[in-house]
Amino acid sequence: MQTDCFQKIKIHGVGLETLSIAPPAGAGGPTLVFLHEGLGSVRMWRDWPTRLCAQLGCAGLVYSRQGYGQSDPVPDVRGPSGQTDGRRHGRLLPDYMHREAFEVLPTLLRAFGIKRPVLLGHSDGGTIALLHASRSEVSGCIVMAPHVMMEPISLQAIQRARQAFEEGALRERLAAYHADVDCAFWQWNEVWLSPAFASFDIRADLPGIQAPLLAIQGVDDPYGTLAQIEDIAQAVPHTRLLTLAACGHSPHRDQPQAVEDAAADFMASLGGRRT
Repeated sequence: MQTDCFQKIKIHGVGLETLSIAPPAGAGGPTLVFLHEGLGSVRMWRDWPTRLCAQLGCAGLVYSRQGYGQSDPVPDVRGPSGQTDGRRHGRLLPDYMHREAFEVLPTLLRAFGIKRPVLLGHSDGGTIALLHASRSEVSGCIVMAPHVMMEPISLQAIQRARQAFEEGALRERLAAYHADVDCAFWQWNEVWLSPAFASFDIRADLPGIQAPLLAIQGVDDPYGTLAQIEDIAQAVPHTRLLTLAACGHSPHRDQPQAVEDAAADFMASLGGRRT
């Protein structure tokens, strides 16, 4: 029987919420590390990481980035950006996903003794997974609805999210998953709508990815078009692409069976065990 373990761990002086998922008895293979979306958290994944790890026969690690879930908040999240004693405060900067991929995630993996994981990232988490895999050794990388460049459709969806947060029910829904819901929302929303983020583009980093890669995109995703994963495949020719009909921004919720089957096939190709 799997045993899930919640704990808070200090990374660069910041307390991060984590969930460790033990593998089924006798299972082997790399650890699956889950990287959440721009408004996500450990608990927003619900029980999907535990179920997927059980199906794939592997251990898992899930964590909430600073300002999300039960992780430490960002002081003065809408104020000027800066650092005090190595801890950031104020608005996110446009390179926040690079910093997560190149500074926070490597330190977190070392703290848990995880080498060569399989990264599974959703949305912002997919971008972080791609960036990390471009410079670090991983066994594989699965990305769902990743962002590799800015599209007008993304800005339109994020502007609608702001309106829903200020005037609709989005704030109340998110509050169930975040200790500081305003911190979680505004750090994401304001950086994406900032003028400096208009030139966001990581396509030049992608050719550095040598590990096996599976990229998944829903055709009805309001935050990005199929060009996102098509550009990944152009830069990384060994990419496996999965395009899902009747699927929006969360493939693991909209088309769970298709995603789980694709993940199982992908892990099997790495030598992972399917139970």
